[in-house]
Amino acid sequence: MKSKELVREWFEVWKRGDFHNIPISEDFKHTSPYGTIDGKKAYMDLVESNRDKFLGYEFVIHEGLYETDRACVRYTALQGDFRLEVSEWYVFENDRIKEIIAYYNIEGEISEGRKLKNLDN
Repeated sequence: MKSKELVREWFEVWKRGDFHNIPISEDFKHTSPYGTIDGKKAYMDLVESNRDKFLGYEFVIHEGLYETDRACVRYTALQGDFRLEVSEWYVFENDRIKEIIAYYNIEGEISEGRKLKNLDN
C-alpha cells in the first residue's frame, strides 16, 4: 500500500469511528504535545477510554508530502466548536503506520474536559 493510501485510510477510519481498524503496527508509537504512547495496545486502550476526545471529528486536509516510507500532512480537525490545526509526520513499515509525530499548539492550560484519561507522561 502506498503512503498516501495509508494516510487516507487513517483518516477514513477515524471519520467512520472505526478506530479498531486503524492501519497501525503492533509496535506503533504516537508522540504529541500530550506525550508519547508506545505500542498498539496502549494506544487502543487510551482511545477506548477517551472516545469523546478521539471520535466525532471532521478533517480538512490542507496539504501532504508523501514518500515511500514516510509522509507529512497538515490538516484541521473539527469537533463541534473545537478546532485543532495539526501537522503530523507518519512513518510506514510493512503497509502499516509504525509511528506518528504530531505537532499542534495547545493554547493555555488544557481544560478538564479536553484532558486525556490514563495517559502516563
